[in-house]
Amino acid sequence: MPEPTPNPRGAEFWNNTMGHTWVSQQAVISDVFTSVTRVSLDAAAVEPGEHVIDVGCGTGDTLLAFAKVVGPSGAVLGVDVSVPMLDFAKHRAAEATLGNAAFALADATSYAFEPRWADLVYSRFGVMFFDDPVRAFTNIRSGMKAGGRLVFVCFRTMPESPWFGVPIEAARPHLPPQLPVDPLAPGMFSFAREERLRGILAGAGFREIEIKATDVPIDGKDTATSMAFITQAGPLPALLENASDEQRMRATEAVRNALAANIGPDGRGLHVGLWLVSALA
Repeated sequence: MPEPTPNPRGAEFWNNTMGHTWVSQQAVISDVFTSVTRVSLDAAAVEPGEHVIDVGCGTGDTLLAFAKVVGPSGAVLGVDVSVPMLDFAKHRAAEATLGNAAFALADATSYAFEPRWADLVYSRFGVMFFDDPVRAFTNIRSGMKAGGRLVFVCFRTMPESPWFGVPIEAARPHLPPQLPVDPLAPGMFSFAREERLRGILAGAGFREIEIKATDVPIDGKDTATSMAFITQAGPLPALLENASDEQRMRATEAVRNALAANIGPDGRGLHVGLWLVSALA
């Protein structure tokens, strides 16, 4: 049996530079993902009084939104592996005096969820990094009420997300050659194949699985804001990491030019290709 592919975006990744970057860039990331958040929260259709689990809650954007809707008669549990991101989410919840928000520093693959607690399990880009996705979703389902709703968004293929693809292709000629990436390894695009995604959820015991392709426009605000996001989040930072200073400078300038050519003054013009996924426990 082949050795499992190391997870480049496991807990260590989210607890080092990238976790702190997401905290420092929280406002930028929240703005850029505004349309994604809106689409996914609309699909979640949370109601007052419900119990919600937010998997990979990060700095708390969606968790805070859920806590406000479910109100004092409901509750929200945010689960994440990143100490800096979860600490920031806790701070934001305290500032907003949301006493119905709780947090767990844990991997959803092994966390001891309260059995049959959640009406809704939701994730915005937090489920593609599991080492063993069937095991993870099986464990998540254990925390859901019978008939509870699972709703999440994940990426389709890189070419279907020009918000990421355009900068990557602009930077690539200026950077060292990259090793091929295992498309099934944990990562941003590991759920790109619909049949794999459907098989994972079915294998974890979910039913009435619906997987809808949707293209969501990204609002980068302007070229400077878009650059702040692209160079610190998504797949580009990993390519820049092993480059020389000169290579990084040339690649960054190429990315800036590509973004300026593809987005308007308001930062709009590129989109991400998503799967909008729903299922019942």
